Amino acid sequence: MYMRVTALLQIIGGGVLSNISLTQRLIAGLKDNNQTMPCDDSFSYKVLFLNHVVPDETNFRYFPAIIIDDEHADLFVKRLLTKRQLVDIYKGEDHVLVGKSCFINCMKYDSPEWRKVNKNIDSITELANNITVSDLIQVPTIFPLENDSYQVLTGHRRFFALIYSKGNHAPSQFKVYDSEPLLQKIKQFQENSSREDLSQHGKLCAFNAAKIEIDALSTANKQLGRSSISVRETVSIMGISMGAYDNYNVLTRYPCVLEAYNSGLQYPFLKTKKIVLQIEHDYKDEHQMTVLNIHGKRAIAQKIETLLSGEKLVSPAPSPLRIKKIKSGNTIQQLLTSNLQSLNMGINWDIINWKDTTEVTEVMNKVIDFFENQD
Repeated sequence: MYMRVTALLQIIGGGVLSNISLTQRLIAGLKDNNQTMPCDDSFSYKVLFLNHVVPDETNFRYFPAIIIDDEHADLFVKRLLTKRQLVDIYKGEDHVLVGKSCFINCMKYDSPEWRKVNKNIDSITELANNITVSDLIQVPTIFPLENDSYQVLTGHRRFFALIYSKGNHAPSQFKVYDSEPLLQKIKQFQENSSREDLSQHGKLCAFNAAKIEIDALSTANKQLGRSSISVRETVSIMGISMGAYDNYNVLTRYPCVLEAYNSGLQYPFLKTKKIVLQIEHDYKDEHQMTVLNIHGKRAIAQKIETLLSGEKLVSPAPSPLRIKKIKSGNTIQQLLTSNLQSLNMGINWDIINWKDTTEVTEVMNKVIDFFENQD
């Protein structure tokens, strides 16, 4: 009757067990060669029925989809089945029903998720119309699961476009890996990082997922007595420039940046990067720090969140200097005309933190006491 999309979840970075498992599999894949990367995954091109393929729910191209039967899709297009009836049949609340010639957005109306899905639907529908006119230049890549089914690795938009243009029971060509690739998130990032139609939030999340795999790969190499993965090697593996890597690295330091993009922030990456670096610089300068501790990172994250939400940062008013009352005009004269640092007052002028109003107050009061005691 129908196939509900239930892709095999791969919780990368979701816990210790998943990280250990990935590292162990990478060690096994690296033992037989002297390279820092496992051997290339073997693949072939095959024609498969679309109803044997499911998307990857952890891919940032994915939206919560239920693929409906061609017969139900046809009845809906002919207005012989309503949206409500399809939602009841497929338990489609908070999902997108995908079928031949139809995308049915069942997310909560006008919610952020509903609007995001609508943008995706418009983009995929345009791609599907192009597929109808001409074949795909680059077919989706998949790998085998159990029970003669397959999971999409790259090409989720193309997969949904094929369902829309051909239907669930139609055949289509795929690039099929012989087995499940070890570094799936790296492959997904390599394909999507340069694509303008992937959201900025999606790119940042895809970078984080790929970075987790690279960290596991680095750990596997170290456990085999080899060098860890360098930044230069990381850039090469990800298929991006050093500048782009630095942008991603800065923007993913603070979860609030990802949340801001997920909530609709439209700033270019470079603009947001400058904001993050400026706030970090100002905080380090204000607190005389070279390395941030956990409290510093939290304070910076709060400032970044405030600024990216459109609110203005309110700098705390500096505490006033509380200088003691001066009793003598002679003291004022000495303050204004003497070379204070040449006098033996017991003050180490080189270590004074002039931004600390409490410390500056203490110094000034010592100077006043010194001159008034001379009177």
